[in-house]
Amino acid sequence: MLAYIIGGAAIFMIVRAMSEMSVEDPRAGAFSYYASRYWSKRAGFISGWNYWFNYVLVSMVELAVVGSFVNYWFPNIPQWASAAFFLVLITAFNLCGVSEFGEFEFWFALIKIIAVIAMIIGGLAIIIFNLPTDSGIRASFANWFTIDGGFFPHGLMQHGADGKWSGLLMALVVVMFSFGGTELIGITAGEVEHPRTTIPKATNGIIWRILVFYVAALGIIMAVVPWDRIDGKMSPFVQIFESTGVPIAAGILNFVCLTAVMSVYNSALYSNSRMLYSLAKQGNAPAYLGRVNKRGVPVAGVLTSAAVTIVAVVVVFLWPEFAFNYLMSIATIAAIINWTMIMITEMLFRRKVAAGEGPGELHGLTGKAALNKIQFKLPGWNWTPYVIIAFLLMVAVLMCFSASYRIALIAGVIWLAVLFNAYALRERVHTRLESAEAK
Repeated sequence: MLAYIIGGAAIFMIVRAMSEMSVEDPRAGAFSYYASRYWSKRAGFISGWNYWFNYVLVSMVELAVVGSFVNYWFPNIPQWASAAFFLVLITAFNLCGVSEFGEFEFWFALIKIIAVIAMIIGGLAIIIFNLPTDSGIRASFANWFTIDGGFFPHGLMQHGADGKWSGLLMALVVVMFSFGGTELIGITAGEVEHPRTTIPKATNGIIWRILVFYVAALGIIMAVVPWDRIDGKMSPFVQIFESTGVPIAAGILNFVCLTAVMSVYNSALYSNSRMLYSLAKQGNAPAYLGRVNKRGVPVAGVLTSAAVTIVAVVVVFLWPEFAFNYLMSIATIAAIINWTMIMITEMLFRRKVAAGEGPGELHGLTGKAALNKIQFKLPGWNWTPYVIIAFLLMVAVLMCFSASYRIALIAGVIWLAVLFNAYALRERVHTRLESAEAK
């Protein structure tokens, strides 16, 4: 619970930094565009492709776990088959158009929201009316403090007999993965009708979503099912109702978890296709990715991202145990790179604004007059970016204490090296082409 509060505060500031730029300069695939304009072309190239890589991995993670929800009802269906089915289904959704995508995502989100609120209310009813559970322990908020070590059972950080590290700080690593995608608010800026009102409203609402859907939900779960009884074999949302002997409710929540996974993959595929479109328009990706159909859908971007995600189906088929842990850890380091670059870009954005090189109404204004004109300012803009970057570096260091995450750090360094070299190769090719045309 504390990890979600701390991580949530950090991610809120990251989204505020992104939204500050999005309100003043709304663009599709905005993150890469901002890095390119306010930092450097190389930063735009690296940030765009890293963002795409991150959400391909997130897509793979979601497809890796979708089979576990299907197996709740149909245990004989192979998990790779479930992954393949939902890959095709969600890809079809994304090919329909942005309005259809929004409609599907609206219903996916609504199902999640209703379910989590119902779970919170149901859990409160179990606690208030002292309904029986199969854990043998009375449901109570006192379970936060009295069960096996109390509220801080593993302290800030603790090395266990099994050789693994645990505690609040290690929880932050997993928590930060779950916040991946929150910055999608900024990526959609170019397709929002009224970005100056819509983006601030959506961004500020993140605080309440974190408090209700993460913190409150976890609090109820751990009051009804003591934390040491959560076995990880099924979603805790499902386990909380199975423990009370309400299998129908558990089945409903399993369906909700399934739609939640589809929602994440749906959003990831949407953002990936727009990022490829943005990269193509910058000249940082093949030109075919910059084409759209009559409905404004970057079809090539959708199909290319989906095709790469097929790797997840193969991975789930060959290494089902490997799939989730390692894909999640690599996605986490890619997300940390994204978030760090957002904060650096925001600082450089403010420098450009102060120099009179800002976008829209800010262009031509200089110094404090220009900075004061920014509509949706990052709170504590002169120190917040440094605090958030330090926090993200701490999370990266913490990843060194886990075997699966340690591999992710190595993969992250290799991936950055690939991107730097790819950009250098791109520049070399462009220089030769320009030289040939000049002759």
